[in-house]
Amino acid sequence: MPYDPANSESRWQQAWDQAGTFVARRDERPKYYVLEMFPYPSGRIHMGHVRNYTMGDVVARYKRAQGFSILHPMGWDAFGMPAENAAMENGGHPRDWTYANIATMKQQMKPLGLAIDWTREFATCDDDYVAQQQALFLDMLDAGLIYRKAAVVNWDPVDMTVLANEQVIDGKGWRSGEPVERRELTQWFFRITDYADELLDALDGLDGWPEKVRLMQANWIGRSRGVQLRFDTVNAPDFPGIEVYTTRPDTLMGASFLSISADHPLAKSLESDPAIAAVAAEARRTGTSEEALEKAEKIGIDTGIRVRHPLDPSRELPVWIANFVLMDYGTGAVMGSPAHDQRDHDFAVKYGLPILAAFGERGATRAQADAAVAAQPFTPPKSEPVTYVRGFAGEGDQTGDQTGEAAVDAAIAHAEAQGYGEGVTRFRLRDWGISRQRYWGCPIPVLHCDTCGVVPEAKANLPVLLPLDVSFDVPGNPLDRHPTWRDATCPGCGGAARRETDTMDTFVDSSWYFARFTSPHATTPTDAADADYWMNVDQYIGGVEHAILHLLYSRFFARAMVRTGHLPAKASEPIAALFTQGMVTHEIYQTRDDRGRPVYHLPEEVSGGKLADGTAVEVIPSAKMSKSKKNVVDPVDIVTRFGADTARWFMLSDSPPERDVEWTASGAEAASKFLARVYRLAEETGAAPDAPDRNAPDRDDPDLTRAAHRAIDEVTRALDGFAFNKAIAKLYELANAVGRSQASGEPRRAVMRIVAQLMAPMVPHLAEDVWALSGGQGMAVDAPWPTADAAALVQDSVTLPIQINGKRRGEITVPAAMSPADVEQAVLADEAVQRFLNGQPPRKLIVVPGRIVNVVA
Repeated sequence: MPYDPANSESRWQQAWDQAGTFVARRDERPKYYVLEMFPYPSGRIHMGHVRNYTMGDVVARYKRAQGFSILHPMGWDAFGMPAENAAMENGGHPRDWTYANIATMKQQMKPLGLAIDWTREFATCDDDYVAQQQALFLDMLDAGLIYRKAAVVNWDPVDMTVLANEQVIDGKGWRSGEPVERRELTQWFFRITDYADELLDALDGLDGWPEKVRLMQANWIGRSRGVQLRFDTVNAPDFPGIEVYTTRPDTLMGASFLSISADHPLAKSLESDPAIAAVAAEARRTGTSEEALEKAEKIGIDTGIRVRHPLDPSRELPVWIANFVLMDYGTGAVMGSPAHDQRDHDFAVKYGLPILAAFGERGATRAQADAAVAAQPFTPPKSEPVTYVRGFAGEGDQTGDQTGEAAVDAAIAHAEAQGYGEGVTRFRLRDWGISRQRYWGCPIPVLHCDTCGVVPEAKANLPVLLPLDVSFDVPGNPLDRHPTWRDATCPGCGGAARRETDTMDTFVDSSWYFARFTSPHATTPTDAADADYWMNVDQYIGGVEHAILHLLYSRFFARAMVRTGHLPAKASEPIAALFTQGMVTHEIYQTRDDRGRPVYHLPEEVSGGKLADGTAVEVIPSAKMSKSKKNVVDPVDIVTRFGADTARWFMLSDSPPERDVEWTASGAEAASKFLARVYRLAEETGAAPDAPDRNAPDRDDPDLTRAAHRAIDEVTRALDGFAFNKAIAKLYELANAVGRSQASGEPRRAVMRIVAQLMAPMVPHLAEDVWALSGGQGMAVDAPWPTADAAALVQDSVTLPIQINGKRRGEITVPAAMSPADVEQAVLADEAVQRFLNGQPPRKLIVVPGRIVNVVA
């Protein structure tokens, strides 16, 4: 019978479900927790999902076969703006849109045959998850990990909501496209900075994480040693001094101005001046992200205030308001040293401020150093020695070579000794503001009482759920407009109170879901026994785009849950190993319209490089799949056409999993043909009554048996190292060896059972068929992982290719233990070699043991 994936795959999936094969059980076995980053329910799965979940599935099935109790769950990251946007654009309710999409995506994922415990499924918008997240919030509030304060935020004046830095693109709201404003709002914050040192130092122990991810997190936390300097004001009696923080106090002699945030108290005190008020308002329209501050045109205004230079009181520096200074970083005031900082340089050039070099190239004079920085700042690494042409640390005009590191240390010591500054360690990391002026999110469980102030909701009243009768016909947060939802009773005094209408940042939802999966039906955020057994996540898989915020917030949340008693101490670092997979790409096919603009075409519209009407298409190779570029491949169509196993096999076989993989129709067809061939081999070899080889006599083939055990060894090592493509390459070799072998009967069936076991993590449905056809007992999914026979791994002989003058001319099989000298003699006796040498001795003969023989004639 021809291989029929559609029938086979649904049959085996039903068998696994009926047996409860993938239900996670807490028992006496060692546990293994594998988790992929859960999806947002957009309504369609894509090939990136297929690749991500297939990788996790391979790990889960492999570890299960090795005897581990497996936790491999699935859920949905369900709150967020897309659902609200859909309600605005199409009508309906975000909740209905979300749950309909979840149902659709689950229906699309099921045919992939993933080894998932669906009994643990939840969505972060489920009432139960909301209740437990709100309970966590109250516990963290009680532990002092949450506070409320006024803070400057990105404000979208059209959508009327706070935007995260990542939602500000080129200074504009990601959805509205309108310029964002910096606005001061009262917000709720997690005290993530309390753990800044710990979060940074613990990165060194995350050996199972990619180095690039650890570096990205380290840079985001951004620990730096600097000095907080005091500049005494000359003409501002209400502000006798301005504090600035700098990591380069060695450039103090090059300072030519101070710049302060538009939200600095001094700046606000001057807004009665219309010119200053106008510039301050313009400055607040600059986003708060590093990218926004770098790209924005530098604007500012001289306040008229002057300060004295700490090392040279005769020098007075102007104080400017500047749009690239944020109030929540450092002190909200920056020392401007334009010779050694690009932003300061841009600002100084625009407004004609002095550019004075503190240091220059080795051996440079002051005049030479000043000339060098007139057009471009000079900022070498701190480790490099430079000439301090204006000195540092109070040295005045003294010139000398010094590394930046040594100069910074000396400058800090001098500032502390002389009393004008203090050495300080600061972090780039800011406390996590979680307030969002949006409807579709987890409500913040606090109330505002005129008598008691801000009051936590009583746990007995949880969950605080969103009202369903809301409308999105006008911008802004519908909770602010709801006629009754805000009304509540104060748990403190029993009087009237108002609910908090801000909802939580959706990063909160995804920062602890891995812990909830250990006991998804518990009446508390976690169950102690389950958390102790299942934590930590042994293998986490997801995109590198989440390398910073999601993973950093998860690490913080785990520590907070340990502190509040919801996780064991060992879970402070919740993820033991992390793997970031590459993207799935596809060619883009485009033509041009009459105006030369690109017109994109779906892959199925193109054949032989042309459209149906014969129009030639332009091909752009290996581009990220994008709906707008029409180079997407629908996984549902692929599964329908080829079967899930083909999609899984191709995703794993084409390239290392950390690299991008390009989907091609020819690659999928080749994978399908190979799997069909494996099925035919099993059918011909099978133990079924009508199998061609059913009654064949037992005929052994020691070479095939050795090949099978070598495959066990190499596939095992490949899976341990996440080298799925290498494992698949070895399975191709083994299948070819079976096809060539003359073994029959039980010896051949035994090898085919090994084939089934080794293929089971990658193509589980086909593996079940091969296992059954080869006489396997029970199901392949329950079979223990095979163990290689050490004796079979010892090679008795080795085949060496013979290369003559750079071209392969033959091969020779010799005993594996043969010495290089004996191999030389055997090669010289080979007929092909003798023919090329034509009776002459070789100029050179090189034996690379176990690899190759090179002959130079």
